[in-house]
Amino acid sequence: MEESISKENDLSGDDLRMESLTGSICKYFGAGTHDAKSQSALSLAYIGDCIYDLVVRTVLITHEGGKHGSLHNKATHIVNAQAQADLIDAIEPELTEEERAVYHRGRNANNTSKAKNASIVAYRKATGLEALIGYLYLEGRHDRLVELMKMGMGDRFTVSSGDQKG
Repeated sequence: MEESISKENDLSGDDLRMESLTGSICKYFGAGTHDAKSQSALSLAYIGDCIYDLVVRTVLITHEGGKHGSLHNKATHIVNAQAQADLIDAIEPELTEEERAVYHRGRNANNTSKAKNASIVAYRKATGLEALIGYLYLEGRHDRLVELMKMGMGDRFTVSSGDQKG
């Protein structure tokens, strides 16, 4: 735990805020290991689903604002299996071998859940993407996680420098 605290001290600004979330959770809740390599693919997808949603909602509220219903409607067009499948299709060529292995592990996991509003192919790709996001989150590689999501979403959230809040 002290190693992560000293690592946090080496970070600054946005990196420090994001890095400290995982560390704070483990510190204050007495959580055990969050080593991504020791987690099952479906456990990685479980946390990755939440992180994906959190990133999308954070971008929406910080760049677009609006009423809750409007934000929710925008989020539902991005936070669904087909949109996630499209995102992984866009970024897969940019993945490292390690990232590709995690994605394939998640995609091929024996998931007993059924796709509600997506094809089984899209659902499996989405599960793989969520596993990758969960892995990067638990590894503390938040910049890479956000970089991949931004790359996959293209200009969906592009905001001119004059429009950014900060």
